[in-house]
Amino acid sequence: MVVEIADMMSVVKNRRPLVLHMTNYVTADDCANITLCAGGLPVMTSNTEDAIDILKGSSALILNIGTPDSELINSMIEVGKLANSLNIPIVLDPVGIKKESYRVKLVDKILSDVKISVIKGNSGEIGVMANMGGEIIGVDAVRGPSNNIVAVKKLAKITNTVVAMTGEADYVSNGTQVYILLNGNPTMGKVVGTGCMASSVIGCYIGALGVSIDIVSAALSVFSIAGEVAADNSGGPGTFKSVLMDSLNNLTTFDIETHIRVRKL
Repeated sequence: MVVEIADMMSVVKNRRPLVLHMTNYVTADDCANITLCAGGLPVMTSNTEDAIDILKGSSALILNIGTPDSELINSMIEVGKLANSLNIPIVLDPVGIKKESYRVKLVDKILSDVKISVIKGNSGEIGVMANMGGEIIGVDAVRGPSNNIVAVKKLAKITNTVVAMTGEADYVSNGTQVYILLNGNPTMGKVVGTGCMASSVIGCYIGALGVSIDIVSAALSVFSIAGEVAADNSGGPGTFKSVLMDSLNNLTTFDIETHIRVRKL
């Protein structure tokens, strides 16, 4: 799988997929920059007409509910439907979703109206969506599901998507297979926006290569390895973010070979 991931990274950087983001205003700058570093081209908008124009030339669409409002969600749904008709893959990031909350209603509405390709969330968010336990404070997970493997498989089957759960270990499932990705560094959890950035990197990879458990796992592995490299070369959270972008931009096959840790169930 090491060679395959390195090859995927090269293809993404050669193809330069355009990734349209309808995302929150807190991490939009980070997502734009990490998209460039991963090899894609970012564009951000919350306007429906503008998004429709841009989508026609895009390779992937990111829907991130980190700062939700009803107008934005309606726009996401309209643009998402067009993406479905154009066979453009969609990543849904259910930021801060809690049981019996406003955000649950928003995510349910998106899922009922739009065919999502990938759901990426932290352990608390995925636990809530799979109805297997999970607790969020703000947008951070403080408790995950009762069983991570069962949760990602269950949610993938229910939604007919590839589900990626991020955390101390990352879990990716298509409903039958599960990959456990063991790369990353705790500093990634001390910087606001790394979860949103992970969605952007996934968008680059599925936009360039298509949607599969292998491709989503490759995207997360590359991002997490860049996080490990960055942690070794930064002084703490303040410098980590900029070094993370440098690390992803400069990541080599050798970096992947020496760091990759993946288990396939």
